[in-house]
Amino acid sequence: MRSGFRIGRLFGINLIIDWSWLLIFLLVTWNLTVGFAQIHPDWSWTLRVGAAVVAALLFFASVLVHELAHSLVAQSQGLPVRNITLFLFGGVSNIQKEPPSAKAEFLIAIVGPISSFVLGGLLLLLGTSLTGGIGQAADQPRTILAQLGPVATMLLWLGSVNILLAIFNLIPGFPLDGGRVLRSILWGTTNDLRKATRWAAWVGQAIAWIFIGSGIAMVFGVEVPFFGSGLGGLWLAFIGWFLNSAAIQSYQQLVIQDLLEGVPVQRLMRQNVTAVPPDATVGALINDYLMGTDEQAFPVTDNEQLLGLVCLEDVRQVPRDAWETTTVRQIMTPRDELVTVEPQEDASDALDKLVRRDISQMPVMQNGHFLGLLRRRDIARWLEMRSGETAR
Repeated sequence: MRSGFRIGRLFGINLIIDWSWLLIFLLVTWNLTVGFAQIHPDWSWTLRVGAAVVAALLFFASVLVHELAHSLVAQSQGLPVRNITLFLFGGVSNIQKEPPSAKAEFLIAIVGPISSFVLGGLLLLLGTSLTGGIGQAADQPRTILAQLGPVATMLLWLGSVNILLAIFNLIPGFPLDGGRVLRSILWGTTNDLRKATRWAAWVGQAIAWIFIGSGIAMVFGVEVPFFGSGLGGLWLAFIGWFLNSAAIQSYQQLVIQDLLEGVPVQRLMRQNVTAVPPDATVGALINDYLMGTDEQAFPVTDNEQLLGLVCLEDVRQVPRDAWETTTVRQIMTPRDELVTVEPQEDASDALDKLVRRDISQMPVMQNGHFLGLLRRRDIARWLEMRSGETAR
């Protein structure tokens, strides 16, 4: 799971800043400060840095608008959106399910670049309107830029970068927006989501390797059209590596969802799980339950009623000299705080709960009765067996 902090909520969607975003924010701010110094040598250091910070924040606000467009259209198609996260490579909308149709996929994917094009065009128009009569010296663009004020400079930069953002996202490299548009077309043509995803992922990987190769070539002095040459190629190669990993992961996630779709939790859950009494000491839990077993979590019950769940991580929080004076009841996670699942629930939805909460197991409950535990490793073992059968 990504770590970060919540900055707000819009249209029922949590807005999250990942810690990696701070790095890209600093890099963008630094590059803008250097760029403003070259274009406006007459500006003070404070003005350059201030304008760079404001422009960087507005750029990421633009990225947020792009992702909100995806999320709002997804919600209109009946898809839940848990959050939007800004991170090292821009932003991502956490849409919980695959689109119900190729048309929905196309609409969700294309609206992001469209929003960036529209926003970029409006910003360019607004910035141009502030240039006044400066535009008469069109044969000397650097001279024109040098005469602009801070607001016009920022608006023209923001407009241009939003247009570039839209163009970049339309590259048909899955899971970029262009790759999702490609997948929607393939899906509509073949009527097979998995096949369409596989083909789109292959295209995405091919483009990713072009980025990686071009980036490495730039480092060794090769002039790459539009990107130039130099150490900036490391960033291009890094983006390629990210796209390649994302394409592979996206296809694997779809395969997992397909394998688990229609499989009830009761087929995968562990029944007859050994329960621990709430008043047992941590020492007893370690010696009588944890030692000699690979189990890392135990239900805590009293008269067959589930009170909570105690895990190995809970035990690790207790000092060695307090093992015999601390009870399981004191360290367990109470039932009210547990994420639970029902036996007839779809296993793919249950896995999503495990992943979202970053937990390894959860109780299976029905009408208030504890039936067993669903563990990530049991799901993984079942998937391994099913994928083996599919390969044969």
